[in-house]
Amino acid sequence: MSSGTTRLRLPLLAFTLLALLAGCVQSTDSGESADASTNAGNQGQAYVVDETSDPNILDVAIGSPDHTTLVAAVQAAELENVLVASGPLTVFAPTNAAFEALPEGALDDLLKPENKQTLANVVTSHASPGKFTMDLLASGNDVYLATGDYVSVEVRDDGTYVNGAKILGTVEAANGLVHVVDSVFLVALE
Repeated sequence: MSSGTTRLRLPLLAFTLLALLAGCVQSTDSGESADASTNAGNQGQAYVVDETSDPNILDVAIGSPDHTTLVAAVQAAELENVLVASGPLTVFAPTNAAFEALPEGALDDLLKPENKQTLANVVTSHASPGKFTMDLLASGNDVYLATGDYVSVEVRDDGTYVNGAKILGTVEAANGLVHVVDSVFLVALE
């Protein structure tokens, strides 16, 4: 597939991913009882208990003690169902230390309910439709994110960097790949 064809197909994949995301976000302002509105966000594939299948991207993140902040951000932005979709999807998963390196108060501000859409943009800026293996990343092509942005890939002597963040490790998931990274992408805030 040529680079031009890839660039045309990737926006369509991102549009599909964002349409899925929009379908997953639900409002609880419908006047339902408190119990019904409390459970409204706990719907969809992310809440199906499956102890026999290989872990999906959300399962990988939840199972990692180094990604509790990312999981909290995904939950606050109500993006759980996106991370269990069939994919393939590549997620660049910042560690807890990466979130701690943000300017003081930035994470607390993002986690406020009134900043839910900004938080969703930040989380989504770490996802890419497709399966970007280390070999594919090593080709040096830019990576298309679910936000519609492209970020650069750089292979250095000490490792591979995406959007300036070093890939520390990679975990295969049933619906794609999780690349553990050492910093938070702030593409959505720029």
